[in-house]
Amino acid sequence: MIVGYKCFKKGMVNHYGEHFEIGKTYSVLGPIKFGTNGNGYHMCTNMEDTLRYFHFDEDIDMCKVIGDGKFAEFNDEYYGYYFMYAVERLHIEKKLSREEIVAMALKMYPESAIRFIQGIKLTPLEIELFKNQFANDIRVLNAIEYYQERDKDIYERTLCLK
Repeated sequence: MIVGYKCFKKGMVNHYGEHFEIGKTYSVLGPIKFGTNGNGYHMCTNMEDTLRYFHFDEDIDMCKVIGDGKFAEFNDEYYGYYFMYAVERLHIEKKLSREEIVAMALKMYPESAIRFIQGIKLTPLEIELFKNQFANDIRVLNAIEYYQERDKDIYERTLCLK
């Protein structure tokens, strides 16, 4: 059993047009393989890693899920994504509210918070919460400026200060 997270397009629809419901369990047949040509339901144990598969400005549904049965694990060390799975059975436990998602992200390690900031559109109030929470971490603050406030020169200016 693997406890984790899965994102959907708004309305609980996956990239293939399949509709999911909270409280239900879904199964696939055949060998389990991770990837776009694989077989199985994708999920991640790190909430922020689910955002890798969705466009930055998309309106999404994020759920807490449980994977069971056979599974295939995928780790993309180059990009820093770990513990991604394709699972034989997927149970949709609960849909997370925006407030729950942000509260979880505010408790992340800086590296995870940066991946979260890269993958979701924050409101101005949420941006301020992240700036306050990570006020002493220039990496997180730069990521906020680059990905949220669209300051495309922040990294060049940061290099010039060194």
